[in-house]
Amino acid sequence: MVSFLRFLINGISLGSVYAIIALGYTMVYGIAKMLNFAHGDVIMVGAYIAFCAMQYLGLPPLVAVLAAMVFCTVLGMVIEGLAYRPLRQATKLAVLITAIGVSYLLQNTALLIWSSNPKVFPSVFNIGTIRLFDGNLVISSETILTIVANIVIMIALTLFTGRTKMGKAMRAVSEDRGAAELMGINVNRTISLTFAIGSALAAIAGVLLCSAYPTLQPTTGSMPGIKAFTAAVFGGIGSIPGAMIGGLLLGIIEILGKAYISTELGDALVFAVLIVVLLFKPAGLLGKPMREKV
Repeated sequence: MVSFLRFLINGISLGSVYAIIALGYTMVYGIAKMLNFAHGDVIMVGAYIAFCAMQYLGLPPLVAVLAAMVFCTVLGMVIEGLAYRPLRQATKLAVLITAIGVSYLLQNTALLIWSSNPKVFPSVFNIGTIRLFDGNLVISSETILTIVANIVIMIALTLFTGRTKMGKAMRAVSEDRGAAELMGINVNRTISLTFAIGSALAAIAGVLLCSAYPTLQPTTGSMPGIKAFTAAVFGGIGSIPGAMIGGLLLGIIEILGKAYISTELGDALVFAVLIVVLLFKPAGLLGKPMREKV
């Protein structure tokens, strides 16, 4: 029983990271109707910025995280403005290829700056541990922080998109970009803000991911990024609650699969579950089928 609880908590913690990353995918797709496959590499950049701020500049962890968020926010807006905005009227295939190109650009730039040698990410927040069942179940501070951060971010984003003027503008652009523009909404600024928010969240996810798995290298964000995209599709891409549910479920499935089935098949099990879900519910758990007029 204790072992199962340990695996379950670890799965929720890992799923929380996937959920935060998945938000970037789901927000960009929901509003700009494009898949930003460079999002996983923004996670890596955010982790490196936080690492350099703590390791070389000696900044406190909280300041380092804020610095990473600011850097990734600017980076996300620059990527959107230079790489994606000129392709607003282009085909989806052209945008997809551009996103892959941006991903390779970020990875190779990181290789030039930081090399391929793995770096050990320092502990960010050491606030103690929780011990239950006479010390047999230990919950680390990183696990607590990750779960709390996921809950806070989800609540904040839900309130932002539902109650603020800019959040309502995002929803309007998501529903009908042309009609939103006719109503006076600045579509370019709204999409740019979406990239900014998603990239800031990617920085947080990068720090949380490297706090739990402290090996940092230019490919750090690749596999978590793919899994988070899977989580976004699983929950219903374009849905903020769907990103949370998809991320948590995938994290739990991955950890329990590795613990009780096979360590080697844990990742394959995640994608197998996704295939099964999409066979019966192609729009994802909370997604809505899109109808196009012909």
